[in-house]
Amino acid sequence: MNRLFMPKLFTLLQAGISKEQIITDIFAGIVVGIVALPLAIAFGVASGVSPEKGLITAIVAGFIISLLGGSRVQIGGPTGAFIVIVFGIVEQYGIDGLIISTVMSGIFLILFGFLKLGSLLKYFPHPLVVGFTSGIAVVIFSTQIKDALGLNIEKLPSEFIEKWIVYFSNLHLINAQALFIALLTIAIIVLSGKFIKKIPGSFLAIIILTLIVQFTHIEVATIETYFGEISSTLHFELPSFEWHDLSLYIVPALTIALLGSIESLLSAVVADGMISGNHRSNTELIAQGIANIITPFFGGIPATGAIARTATNVKNGGKTPIAGMVHAITLLLIVLFFGTYAKLIPMPVLAGILIVVAYNMSEWRSFVSILRSSPFDIVILLSTFFLTVLVDLTVAIEIGVVLSALLFMKRMSDIADIPIQAESDTLEDYSKLPNGVHTYEISGPLFFGSAKRYAETIKDIGNNSKILIIRMRYVPFIDSTAIHNFKGLIQILHTSGVILVLSGVNSLVLKDLEKSGLSEMLGKENILNSFDKALLHAKTILDDYPKNN
Repeated sequence: MNRLFMPKLFTLLQAGISKEQIITDIFAGIVVGIVALPLAIAFGVASGVSPEKGLITAIVAGFIISLLGGSRVQIGGPTGAFIVIVFGIVEQYGIDGLIISTVMSGIFLILFGFLKLGSLLKYFPHPLVVGFTSGIAVVIFSTQIKDALGLNIEKLPSEFIEKWIVYFSNLHLINAQALFIALLTIAIIVLSGKFIKKIPGSFLAIIILTLIVQFTHIEVATIETYFGEISSTLHFELPSFEWHDLSLYIVPALTIALLGSIESLLSAVVADGMISGNHRSNTELIAQGIANIITPFFGGIPATGAIARTATNVKNGGKTPIAGMVHAITLLLIVLFFGTYAKLIPMPVLAGILIVVAYNMSEWRSFVSILRSSPFDIVILLSTFFLTVLVDLTVAIEIGVVLSALLFMKRMSDIADIPIQAESDTLEDYSKLPNGVHTYEISGPLFFGSAKRYAETIKDIGNNSKILIIRMRYVPFIDSTAIHNFKGLIQILHTSGVILVLSGVNSLVLKDLEKSGLSEMLGKENILNSFDKALLHAKTILDDYPKNN
């Protein structure tokens, strides 16, 4: 039990947190709270629920996730990834159905944690994650066109293609003022980031453009137009349902739980790289589950770890869960004292904010990079992407996972035709390696199932080395997940002054390394076809090491 559920906050309190760090965390939390305000409102509105539900989620779930989570710096709340799911559940089952689905997803998340499934989620292939993340970004973008253009359309189709048909048939009804406000919002967010570092662009856009619209009486829809007054109080509510209908909510609940697991753990891994820490994945899942069980009863929607807000927390000096708790308290105070003015926010401003969110979610650079990799990765990427956009996220993940397994089996059946790189080694006694030089051998394919484990091991060995030689004579192929993990690994080790040298790389693997840009990151001179050459190269580097470091 203790190993499964060990909140980081409790561990840090036992070890002791300095007064200076607490003050820094408080200020970081205030900044993140300001960043979270427009996003929470926008995510709530885009999800088809009232804006206060997004705020309640950021407050209640954000506090619980920081209090009980397994990450030092994770910030929890509503995220863009859930917009599509929440909107679909509300449309099909109503608000009561959303509450039930979210509570059930919380139960699933706790079960995932107790079954130690946190470590298994790292086996999701990178093309699959990029595929559905990019797909969600495209869907979010498509849902914001109506408000960005100021189109007066009562009922939009939920299907992607039909939605765009309606948009094109109503282009003559564009509200130029709404379009101007949306474009100005995007411009403020993009440009303010270059000149004003401490105040988030989305917050500036909301304040400036809401004031402009109010004082100039520009005719655009506002939150009040659609939702009326915004409540500034928390209410405990119970959904009405029939016990025999619970089976209806299993699929949406599992979808929320799976996506929440993936996104929260991805966010925690990104945060680990920023603070050189290690999160507790199973504790994080349990905390996410508790948050998703409690939050709906106060009017909230599904919550998970938010990568952008977590990164903002780290960049502002947050290093303990205190920052995340302060972020929730900051939001609560803003809602209590200024919540009534949120109804004045123009809808095109929220559309502009979400268009920027969709762009940042799109991972287009990773998308393009995978399109240059192996045909197997491309098939997984495009299948998951188009299924997410045109069919359903649940179907996309299910088919993506099955397809990944099938294509891996096909790839494994082909490796008999791939020759093993011959190496004329004269030094098999690794105890005779020069001081500061270590070696590690990878045996077998570097694919999504093994990439994370190898990367973690290499990181541990590399931290104690000046030069690390990775022997790859028995690696028949490398996929984009392994390449993605190795890029992060190279950045970490290079920051620590460690040089990576590869030996015994076959022609197919070398081709993938070159196409992905990994060979440029490593330095082409550090990729050699034999261990003897790699060792001589390492000795040469070592001779010059004092001059270069």
